[in-house]
Amino acid sequence: RAHSTMRAMRVVIGVGGNLGDRWANVDRATTKLAALPGVRSLRRSRWFETDPVGGPEQPQFLNGAVLLELDREVPVVELVEQLLAIERDLGRVRGEERNGPRVIDLDILWTDGAPSSDPRAVVPHPRLAERAFALAPLVDVAPDARDPRGISYAEHLARLGTAGIRDATRKDGKIVRT
Repeated sequence: RAHSTMRAMRVVIGVGGNLGDRWANVDRATTKLAALPGVRSLRRSRWFETDPVGGPEQPQFLNGAVLLELDREVPVVELVEQLLAIERDLGRVRGEERNGPRVIDLDILWTDGAPSSDPRAVVPHPRLAERAFALAPLVDVAPDARDPRGISYAEHLARLGTAGIRDATRKDGKIVRT
């Protein structure tokens, strides 16, 4: 029997949406992420209600992050294809409007694997260090994560601040701001 030299891999997926039942959508997405091949463990961040950034007038987002530990290193292009399939399964229709409203959005934010500049799968996310709404959940679930220059994402979040980002918890199906 051949011995595998492939190492485990940690990857943080940003999970968010602002259309429909936001809680049900992020829960369904998290369940589907846990079922991906090779997932050893899954840890969720806290959930945050965030103001939309750019794009048209739209509802507030529910955002979080999921840290997956995979049993082997997986090409990020393969992960992106899996995320796009989950989005389609949950009813996301990708339109031409950038930063528009969406049922679900799944993005690879960061991985402890090699960075990727493949246009289909840029990792870490190209605008991560400028998006507090993505950094807050990332830092919550992977406080040790660093950008390719070695700067911690917690430092980037401290620089940007957390205006427009509120902790969100569920109570009887409603968001309770904390």
